[in-house]
Amino acid sequence: MAFLNRLGSLLRVSWPWLRIPFWLMMGLVFGFLLPYTLILNARLQDRFNDLVFAVPTRVYARPLPLAQGIPMTPASLELELTFAGYTTEGGGKIQGSYSKNGSRFLIASHGYAGPDGGELPHRIRVSLSNGQVASLVDDANGKPIKAIHLDPARIATFYGAQQEERRIVRLENVPPLLVQGLQAVEDRDFKNHIGLDFSAILRASFANLRAGHTVQGGSTLTQQLVRNLFLDRSQNMLRKVNEAILSLLMEAHYSKGRILEAYVNEVFLGQQGNQAVHGFAAGGEFFFGRRLEDLRPQEIALLIGLVKGPSYYDPRRYPDRALARRNLVLQQFHDTGLLDDAQTKAAQATPLGIAANAQLPHNRFPAFMQLVRSQITADFDEAALRDGSLSIFTTLDPAAQLYTEQAILTTAKALGKRGAAAQAAAVVADTTNGSVLAVVGSREPGDQGFNRALDARRPIGSLVKPLVYLVALAQPSRWSLASIVDDSPINMRQPDGKPWTPQNDDREIHGQVPMLDALVHSWNLATVNLGLQVGVPRIKGFLESFGLEDVNPSPSLLLGAVDLSPLQVAQLYEYIAADGHALPLVAVRGVMDARGQAIKRYEVKGGEGEYQTATRLTTWAMQQVVTSGTAAAIGNSGLSWLHAAGKTGTSDSQRDSWFAGFTGDRLAVVWMGRDDNKPTGLYGATGSMRVWQELFRKMPTRPLSTALGDGLEMAYVNPQTGKRTDPSCEGARPFPFVSGYAPEAEEGCFWQRFKGMFGGDAEPSAPAVPSNPTD
Repeated sequence: MAFLNRLGSLLRVSWPWLRIPFWLMMGLVFGFLLPYTLILNARLQDRFNDLVFAVPTRVYARPLPLAQGIPMTPASLELELTFAGYTTEGGGKIQGSYSKNGSRFLIASHGYAGPDGGELPHRIRVSLSNGQVASLVDDANGKPIKAIHLDPARIATFYGAQQEERRIVRLENVPPLLVQGLQAVEDRDFKNHIGLDFSAILRASFANLRAGHTVQGGSTLTQQLVRNLFLDRSQNMLRKVNEAILSLLMEAHYSKGRILEAYVNEVFLGQQGNQAVHGFAAGGEFFFGRRLEDLRPQEIALLIGLVKGPSYYDPRRYPDRALARRNLVLQQFHDTGLLDDAQTKAAQATPLGIAANAQLPHNRFPAFMQLVRSQITADFDEAALRDGSLSIFTTLDPAAQLYTEQAILTTAKALGKRGAAAQAAAVVADTTNGSVLAVVGSREPGDQGFNRALDARRPIGSLVKPLVYLVALAQPSRWSLASIVDDSPINMRQPDGKPWTPQNDDREIHGQVPMLDALVHSWNLATVNLGLQVGVPRIKGFLESFGLEDVNPSPSLLLGAVDLSPLQVAQLYEYIAADGHALPLVAVRGVMDARGQAIKRYEVKGGEGEYQTATRLTTWAMQQVVTSGTAAAIGNSGLSWLHAAGKTGTSDSQRDSWFAGFTGDRLAVVWMGRDDNKPTGLYGATGSMRVWQELFRKMPTRPLSTALGDGLEMAYVNPQTGKRTDPSCEGARPFPFVSGYAPEAEEGCFWQRFKGMFGGDAEPSAPAVPSNPTD
């Protein structure tokens, strides 16, 4: 009581001198500091809530199917595993790892949830032989597995406009050693302080004063998080005041758990090009190619050690610094009881173990992602994709995509000056279900610019011819591959009055020829004469049935005077490759929400199948193109076992080089040309077809059947007359026909035999048809 009386007396005496400073202080608090704090508080809550609850939309490749008989090579399987984040660390014993012994693999999968279900984690043994999966066995019980899917690779992230990469994780899913170790190294009093640790500040100040420079920091995890979210790295007084206020406010509003969770997801750990790596989960993938839950103590220690200086301790640039820092952190784990002696010594004895090729997905395939966006924008707007916490499952085949990119680069380099001046694009699709497996929009992988696969419309040249012949063959009572067509000069007036006098590429006139030969050798004059008889409007209508607009109505359409993109060409050829079923090409299979529920499935429903017999005849003819026609280089190479069907295409003056070809389950369309539309000096066979060959040398695939499909029969015909004849007759050739439509008129070869008996000359056979190596 006496103390209070003395204090009151002192205040009464001092008040005249304290009154002005007191009211100035109160004015500062209520006039500036309080409003300023309220502004910072609003900013803090907006930013923190966005950070904690915003999960980016993730985009995945297709799950890798494995089953006995599926085409697969050791190189392709290893490429798939590497791209999906699997490593050899762990040897197939821990999730996300594999081991390889020749063509035998031991794989420990993660498991996943997808729109079509998903898979639990498995440890499987995969044996490959003769380019396919020979056996699939559950390593746990030794029982054969009928089929399984490995978890898909993550290929892109929609996370606002910034080039940042995060893996959002909940605190309960973070390894306990990381949670406890982070506090042991960076903020041992985290659970007790109010955002500022005054004892730590005093310790750091004393240590720095004694050393004469900064050797120790006193920042709490809360302060570090505030700096990452709101402030720059300057050392002025205003920044320090802001940091202190925001730290106190953060602790007042949010629990320790939420602050720690935000820190785990936000902390900056490195740089991948222009892409910042944020969060320990992203750091684990970036440095070790491993998921957060699979990290070992020494790997956790390195990530925590990087917090102090991601650039200074970058393990790829400064491995010695990183190793020393990691071992220091491991020692701190030991000193705080997180690791025992044996664990600490074992961890410190291991090398850094940085994965050489580990990287974060950074929208690596922009051309494919443009197709994905175009197919889902009807259901999801840009805001939903950015902030909707969605998982988009695409049809991308990572091996097919990477092999296509490599094929373009390899071919362009081999072509020398012609290749250096040319651009390229390609689309690869599954012939059985319409899935788009790969899209390349530029010869430079990852080019974010003009997407030639989707947006470049160029004349397709002779690629249109199989479709012209297909329309004719759809009238089996009138046309067959043995029908005689006229390969003779044409002189017509175009709608604008100009004369149109097309020529064959070899500048020869071949006269009366079987329709098959005209297609196999890509003779222009025969194709035009046939197309005029079939009717240009009929062919134009067939092309428009695939959704094409503004199709050229003039006869020049018959020689490919129609501008299409590689994707549009792929849609046309998918119809042929899918046996006459109209399968729309799709790049997305399904979308899941944040709870793992499928909210959208993109089912492919093919048409009933029209002109199937005509399609099968066209496919058979295109197989002859590959064995003896303009694409004979494929049949003469090591790819003859594919029995592929294909067609070359070249536009006027060799401005565009095209090739479209398919096997039993894969279709690829390739274009090469110049952006300035100048001649490339490349034919379809000397440019794009070489890319196709390079791709199919590596990409696992099934051969195309050589058997006649249902509804067809084979008959021997005299190719000069188109009439049925005996197989023993000179010049007789087998042709496929729609069942019941083989020629009824028959002719023998009596005079050949008669003259042969008496030593005379037989009737002259059909002249040898020169093989046109281009178009």
